[in-house]
Amino acid sequence: MRGSRMNPGDRRTRSTMSIVIVMSLCCFFYILGAWQKSGTGRGDSIALRVTKETDCTILPNLHFETHHSLGGVNPLVMTDKVFEPCHIRYSDYTPCQDQNRAMTFPRENMNYRERHCPAETEKLRCLIPAPKGYVTPFPWPKSRDCVPYANAPYKNLTVEKAVQNWVQFEGDVFRFPGGGTMFPNGANAYIDELASVIPFTDGTIRTALDTGCGVASWGAYLMDRNVLTMSFAPRDSHEAQVQFALERGVPAVIGVLGTIKLPYPSGSFDMAHCSRCLISWKSNDAMYMFEVDRVLRPGGYWILSGPPINWKSNHQAWKRSQEDLEAEQNVIEKIAEMLCWDKIHEKGDTVIWRKKADSNECHNKDGRPSKMCKIQDADDVWYKKMEGCITPFPEEAQLRKFPERLFAAPPRILQGRTPGVTEEIFEEDNKLWKKYVSTYKRINKLIGSSRYRNIMDMNAGLGSFAAIIDSPISWVVNVVPTISEKNTLGIIYERGLIGIYHDWCEAFSTYPRTYDLIHANGLFSLYQNKCNMEDILLEMDRILRPEGAVILRDNVEVLNKVRRTVMGMRWKSKLLDHEDGPHIPEKILVSVKKYWVGNEEENSS
Repeated sequence: MRGSRMNPGDRRTRSTMSIVIVMSLCCFFYILGAWQKSGTGRGDSIALRVTKETDCTILPNLHFETHHSLGGVNPLVMTDKVFEPCHIRYSDYTPCQDQNRAMTFPRENMNYRERHCPAETEKLRCLIPAPKGYVTPFPWPKSRDCVPYANAPYKNLTVEKAVQNWVQFEGDVFRFPGGGTMFPNGANAYIDELASVIPFTDGTIRTALDTGCGVASWGAYLMDRNVLTMSFAPRDSHEAQVQFALERGVPAVIGVLGTIKLPYPSGSFDMAHCSRCLISWKSNDAMYMFEVDRVLRPGGYWILSGPPINWKSNHQAWKRSQEDLEAEQNVIEKIAEMLCWDKIHEKGDTVIWRKKADSNECHNKDGRPSKMCKIQDADDVWYKKMEGCITPFPEEAQLRKFPERLFAAPPRILQGRTPGVTEEIFEEDNKLWKKYVSTYKRINKLIGSSRYRNIMDMNAGLGSFAAIIDSPISWVVNVVPTISEKNTLGIIYERGLIGIYHDWCEAFSTYPRTYDLIHANGLFSLYQNKCNMEDILLEMDRILRPEGAVILRDNVEVLNKVRRTVMGMRWKSKLLDHEDGPHIPEKILVSVKKYWVGNEEENSS
């Protein structure tokens, strides 16, 4: 027993240390809470000053070097390890669309532009840096028109698309006049023309798909009509087009019509669009038209603007023969008829088709040359080969118009097409998430403000988080993990929301720093024993903006592991009790990513 005794000096020393530790912890959490509630960090304060300007001019003589003097991690927090910054050359790294890796794959059918993720041994396990001078983007709607040059420092499109009004470089910002290849006078005027045929004003059209979107001006201006557009384009010679779209505050992902199916459920979109998207619609027996038909809802619209439409007037400008263009349009017309699409408009360079509302009945008519797919699950699309056949779509209950459809029970639930999801479960889910989002807004008063424009829900369930948070000043991309027990993405689209399938064991199809707020419910429990938790967190860090926020809801044991990890990733975190009290094992982890930028000296691999 003698060895266990302490002399009075030892006891006084230990008592003093305990007091210091307790006081330090109290100060840390007080500062963290005050910082989160302030609404501005270094990057935000700069953007706030810029936003007060009457034009899109970034103020001169702003010094960013002091912003990344982080100096290690809090010694009072048990951290498994500290993650080093990657080299600055990786500031725009897209792991599954890496340009060097892409060139090792076949070019046929755009295979090399599809997702090709790094092997386990090739993964970067470091923090992707922001470029020097990075600032918080302008708030919407100013962000639609102006993007700070430092955030996406690529001028190629300003030269390549100069006459088409895509983007202009002025001072320290890019300006986006709203033009496009087929609408140099602006997206609004183009959409007005479409509105003479397509009912944008009554809530019939809510979800749209833009193939080969460029800088997504079409989707940006459709937001004024309460239409959410999922835009995609490859990472190719049009450098940073999707990055520009997301910096503008417009939903977009890196993607291409290639050899695999699009990561969306069948019958998702009310409208699909191609404006000189450089897709060869006649290739492979018009397989890409069959894929557009798969994701287009019965009664939906397909807009084709540009080659080969109006080829008689444009063949010389397009540097293609009249015979080739005429043959291509003939194939498109023939396949459209096979797909039971009615041509309802043709004027100038634009044609609009409408898919018959009773397309199944149309396909079943005697004598029709329909090529029907033989598939068990039309929504099983992740890495599945694209097919040149017609996907049957079940006859569904009447879909409500938006905004009624946001909270009305979707047809997939009413008809029992999603096992395990009933109308009662749907109603309860809405009530639960109304309660949860109310909690989030008390924790972080910036939720619902223009500070968080680009939002991601990494494990979206029925989409109720996005439905509750729905606002004209923000949008949510709802991700349904491919390993989820229930495939709910079709329900999400029927609610008038947008989303995508994804496996979080791989990198997401986006550029770094493209989301302001990331939410995930039960994600890490879902992926336990599936892949490395660190890899998922590093991917979250890659796609989160500096001073962006993360809200995680999960089991306390899981969140404690997460918290230990993110403390080594330059995040500030706080663990909170469940709404129903401290005895509930589910907790909430709230984090904020610190502002820091890369430099040439930091040379981690």
